[in-house]
This record gives sequence, structure tokens and C-alpha cells, in this order.
Amino acid sequence: MTGLRVPVGPSDHIRGGRDAPTTLVEYGDYECPHCGAAYPVVEAVLGHFGERLRFVYRHFPLSEIHPHAETAAEVAEFAGAHDEFWAMHGLIFENQDRLSTPLLFRLAWALGLSQTSLREALQRRVYAAKVRADFIGGVRSGVNGTPTFFLDGRRYEGLIDHAALVAAIDTRLAERQPHP
Repeated sequence: MTGLRVPVGPSDHIRGGRDAPTTLVEYGDYECPHCGAAYPVVEAVLGHFGERLRFVYRHFPLSEIHPHAETAAEVAEFAGAHDEFWAMHGLIFENQDRLSTPLLFRLAWALGLSQTSLREALQRRVYAAKVRADFIGGVRSGVNGTPTFFLDGRRYEGLIDHAALVAAIDTRLAERQPHP
């Protein structure tokens, strides 16, 4: 079984409790339909666990089959530099069926982000290194498709549905409880 090779660190985008007892890491692609299907599941799981779960999203754009995935990841990073990563993350997945560069600019505008600054960042590939680092970390961790999840550093092989993820996380939380 392959484990997470790159520990969660300061360059990661984190939701939930920063010091939560368990961590779920997703390697995803904004244009992947399976990631799009997983998005509402992850949202529901985050709502279920609140501060008891730390969630990290890392980019794994499969650019050869998803032509907008890498640009979408760079746009999300641009938004993150303006404290809007999670808002952009949600907007991209909620509009995945019509993903395009013009749409990404409209989403940035909807968040109050400068389209001029975004255009410059994309032209200069300002956030490409972060996206690439996520991708390489995924490859080192054995990721070969999206979405791929790691639960407390171990690759999660179960179903990507609410009940299965909740059960797996509950099991990990129970294992972490001190035994009398």
C-alpha cells in the first residue's frame, strides 16, 4: 500500500481543524468528472465532522485528457493568494460542466479578484510551480488517477460516498482515542 509521501505543510490549503485528530488529503483535477462527483461528498463529510477533520486539497491536473485542469488549478492558486482558494475551489467544481478560460475569469471577477492581475499571473505562470509540486508529490505517493484520497497518510481505497468516508474517518478517530 502506498502512503502519502509529502506531509501536510504550510503551502497546503486546509479546511476544518488545523490540529484535527485526523486528516483527509485529496489529489484532484478540476475537470475530472469523478472529482466533480466527489466534491459534494467531501463537502458533506466536512460538514459532518467539522473541526475534528482536517481536509487538504492538492492539484493533480491530468492535462492530457483535461485541457482546462491546469489553468483551473493555477486560477485556484491565484485566488488562494487573495484568501479566496476555497471559494474558487467550490465555484470551479460547481461550474465544472462548462469549464473554460473565460468562465474562470468570470469566477475570479465574481469573487472580486482583478482580471488583469489574473491574466498576468497566468501569462507569467506564477502559480505553475505550486501546481507542479502538488502533482509531483502525488506521483511520489503513487497517485495515478483522480480523485485519490489519503486518510492519515494511508491511501484510501474505499468507496467515495458519504457513508463509506464517514465510516472510515470514524474508525480512524476511534483508533486515535486514548484507551483507559
